[in-house]
Amino acid sequence: MTGETVLSATGLVMRFGGITATNNVSLDLKRGARHALIGPNGAGKTTLINLLTGVLTPTEGRIELLGEDITRLAPHKRVARGLVRTFQINQLFDSMTPLETLALVVSRQQGLSAQWWRPLGASARVVERASELLEHFRLADVAQQAVKQLAYGKRRLLEIAIALACEPRVLLLDEPVAGVPAGEREELLQTVAALPSDVSVLLIEHDMDLVFSFADRMTVLVNGTLLTEGSPEEIAGDPKVKEVYLGHGTSGSHAHSREDGHA
Repeated sequence: MTGETVLSATGLVMRFGGITATNNVSLDLKRGARHALIGPNGAGKTTLINLLTGVLTPTEGRIELLGEDITRLAPHKRVARGLVRTFQINQLFDSMTPLETLALVVSRQQGLSAQWWRPLGASARVVERASELLEHFRLADVAQQAVKQLAYGKRRLLEIAIALACEPRVLLLDEPVAGVPAGEREELLQTVAALPSDVSVLLIEHDMDLVFSFADRMTVLVNGTLLTEGSPEEIAGDPKVKEVYLGHGTSGSHAHSREDGHA
């Protein structure tokens, strides 16, 4: 795959005592990519994402964002440089409304965080950007509701909107449809499909239907090791991948896995 690499992981190793959770994993994310990270439960997906975002520091290896070494950079500094993650576990301000939440994030992004408490109309730029995000993420109709009253699917949409408000160059989309009821999934899937093309997306997801409809590149992890990488067509036809997913059930033309646990 051609194109500029925006996020690069080289030879990542993560050991916890005698356990090697990540074993010499390398990954290149291209500009504008729709790249999926998949693997059975316990494959090491969450550990790898924690390394990329700075929650963990690798035992060995190197991580570069836009050509700069960020291997030991603090998580919030990675966010400031454009590497943003949505969390599988929803972390929202329950008592605030979506409008207030997004206005707070946008204010901080625009360097106005000391003034976020001012009346929402005080900064036209903040209100305009927050309103754009509410519209784009299909939240305008619930903009004034307390977050704790929102349907779960709407909470996930808000979570992605918050990530986009941080103006990411790279978005790590962490299991966006996990726990979302069937009736609320379509809106979420359409929104994920319509993410800005200039944002490079690394999707971590158990739902293979979403993975195969979204990704143009896929990386398969097994037991903390890189099994293979390729196009969706190559991954779907790979006998090694099929073998890994045997016992997890198969569906249609591709291995199909729905798991509840963390990796």
